[in-house]
Amino acid sequence: MGKALYRKYRSRKLSEIVGQEHVTTLLANAIKSGRLAHAYLFTGPRGVGKTSIARILAYEINELEYSSDTTHLDIIEIDAASNNGVEDIRDLRERVQIAPVNAKKKIYIIDEVHMLSKPAFNALLKTLEEPPEHVVFILATTDIDKVPETIISRTQRHTFRRASKADTIKNLQRIAKGEGATIDADALELIADHSDGSFRDSVSLFDQLLSGASDKAITSDQVIQSLGLAPTDSLESLFTATKQGDIATINSLLLKLESTGVAARTTASQLAAKLRQELPSNPSYANLLDSLLDVSRSNYSDLKLLTVLSLFTTPNSTSIAPATVVPRGSQSIPVETPKPIANEKTAQVVEPIVPAKKKSISKQSDTAFNWSALVSHVRTHHVALHSVLSKCDYDLNNGTLTLYTKSAFYKKKLDDSKYRTLLNSSLEELGFEVEIETVAHAKPLKDSQAAKVAAIMGGGEEVSVEDA
Repeated sequence: MGKALYRKYRSRKLSEIVGQEHVTTLLANAIKSGRLAHAYLFTGPRGVGKTSIARILAYEINELEYSSDTTHLDIIEIDAASNNGVEDIRDLRERVQIAPVNAKKKIYIIDEVHMLSKPAFNALLKTLEEPPEHVVFILATTDIDKVPETIISRTQRHTFRRASKADTIKNLQRIAKGEGATIDADALELIADHSDGSFRDSVSLFDQLLSGASDKAITSDQVIQSLGLAPTDSLESLFTATKQGDIATINSLLLKLESTGVAARTTASQLAAKLRQELPSNPSYANLLDSLLDVSRSNYSDLKLLTVLSLFTTPNSTSIAPATVVPRGSQSIPVETPKPIANEKTAQVVEPIVPAKKKSISKQSDTAFNWSALVSHVRTHHVALHSVLSKCDYDLNNGTLTLYTKSAFYKKKLDDSKYRTLLNSSLEELGFEVEIETVAHAKPLKDSQAAKVAAIMGGGEEVSVEDA
């Protein structure tokens, strides 16, 4: 049986470590100067080299040659996940008193130290407070928040970073060269993108692909198939259809992807990654990106993705922007941006003018009401009221302002005399005089297509999408 590539190509010296130079440089200098700490704490995400560097450090402290197959009596590894009881640590406290067999230091590597029980941590603390001169502890954890401050304060802490894309590709190229394999640049990019910042995961995926490649050549298509991703051309076609509002093509492409085993959540994730790259030059994609993030949380991810893409309209579209459906319980807040008003005589654009004095809102002047101005005013002057009002939709008809609170809880809040007084005073300060009515449900959907989607999704609310 061949050795796994992540073990075969594991670094053997601190100087060979890729991507954690901010840690390895300090450790190498400490060894060189003889200024060793009695306890180190390595923190960071999984698969970035914490345990590997702990082993290398242990051997370099003792001036020993290291390989992944070597073991030494004076270098002891403990898995805290399976040895997390107080008795295990008490036993360790007794053993640390024994001098090294034939090394300079006896070194204990405790992996996933956050898994220790509270009594075990207390027992370990006593050892860390007064450690024997011949002992060095190296603690490693992926969850620093679960490690007591008393333990952290008695260690020299080093924080490991997620593997960067460039470092991941560099490491894979080194391994590919060692294995006499070839790999496309696009394939390297895909592996790096889907390794979640983990060197170990990227090498494991490379190992899997290489074992299935008869000619030791890896292509991007092989990576796509292995990861169950949507092909690049299909993704581009889907994105184009979304921008064009071509619902029939969107539906057809999604059905085709599902039939080939590509999960809707995966497609949504790929589209989100693409939108993130294009967002700086196309800010209008922000709403679509936000909606795509909800797909993975939906029990009907395929339908959710279909509706998200179908209801998106680009600002440059000549068609009427359909309503966006936001599932009930969402934290999204509908906001209307007041449009400039065109002066018919001069054809110049002038900004809306806030009335200087109280103005009665009647059937003929409903359009003078400015919801955004009201919400902004309340946010500035009455924070508590804003926390309720910002969650509401509204409708204004014949001088009656109907507030759709979406729940009985928020309706009760707005009906309370304290909130109602603040709301009335805010309206008066802005120059609007209206009758207020509160309704304990979401605003009815006007768009027929959105209403159908809402029925599929179990209800929803309407958020208008304005042209930029």
